Amino acid sequence: MALLKNYLGLIASSLIFSCGVLAFDNSRNDNVAVYWGQNSYGATHPSDTANFQKTLSTYCQDDSIDAIPAAFLNVFFGTGGLPEINMANTCNNVDNDVFPGTGLANCQFLADDIRTCQAAGKIITLSLGGATGSATLTSDAQAEAFADTIWDLFLGGSSDTRPFGDAILDGVDLDIEGGGSGSFPAFVRRIRDHAAGAGKQYFVTAAPQCPFPDANLGSVLNAVGFDAVYVQFYNNFCGIATEQNQKSTDSFHRDNWAKTQSPNPDVKIYLGAPASSTSAGSGFVDIDTLSDIATTTRSQFDSFGGVMLWDASQAFANNRYDRAIKNALTSGRASPASSPHSQKPESIKGGKSRKEKPSARVSSRFFRF
Repeated sequence: MALLKNYLGLIASSLIFSCGVLAFDNSRNDNVAVYWGQNSYGATHPSDTANFQKTLSTYCQDDSIDAIPAAFLNVFFGTGGLPEINMANTCNNVDNDVFPGTGLANCQFLADDIRTCQAAGKIITLSLGGATGSATLTSDAQAEAFADTIWDLFLGGSSDTRPFGDAILDGVDLDIEGGGSGSFPAFVRRIRDHAAGAGKQYFVTAAPQCPFPDANLGSVLNAVGFDAVYVQFYNNFCGIATEQNQKSTDSFHRDNWAKTQSPNPDVKIYLGAPASSTSAGSGFVDIDTLSDIATTTRSQFDSFGGVMLWDASQAFANNRYDRAIKNALTSGRASPASSPHSQKPESIKGGKSRKEKPSARVSSRFFRF
């Protein structure tokens, strides 16, 4: 009976693979990356607990999402010299245990979710920074030591203080929105050095604002190679809504940067968008408009890699906005995405990031947008 079960398991695995569960392919132009971790919907709809952020594996049940940056590692050097993570109602150092002598949350229960997503062909990366994260590196030596720490705690290294246990993440994402570029090139190079000797592929991505060059990441993007760049086309004058009104995709000038300045000429550029009107202070557009912009942009620029959305909780509450844009990218058609939340976004003074009242369980204090 045991042999029969093993045989049937092998057949099932083969069928799953043959039916399209494939490893993430960064060379494609129809990928969808969706941030997870900040319970953005919960921050803007505190009484609608049914639609609060779900477990990580919930967002890996179909083929809509290809890459998930888990947000955020918001403190680089905390108590005991170790970093800190805050993933709102899922993992934080207020509601979860911390490793002794540190402020680093012990969320090893996430290991199975991470592996489930990876088995489904997704990549799960760790996003560093956020709107108010303590994300500053003051020297190349410090940056290299910090990269060693990240490698040991979250990637292919080893440590007694691994927040996600023995699960190995697929890379890092830089969402640096303050503090300057510092020595981040040295950090990236060190991560690349570690990855070069590993038997697994690791990805390095960044999430700059759409004004070019980005004030915090512009020089970093020019100094070292990234696999993908998730450009935030919202909360700025160059947001998607403005581009749509002008009937133009000219602000996707990073295609020229990718081909002429990026150390990695094969870098993929993602069109970053809010997944709902309550995801950002400005920049949300309905799914038909986003689909038109994305497919038109893709037809004009071969550096186009796909669409990035903020965030998973908002996308699911907004009639699966993530699935709708994936359908548009893979079939050229958009699925309707009507929702009571698809309204004109409220005005935020200065068009800057929305700031929420601090709450560890509802939404992280480091809610980005």
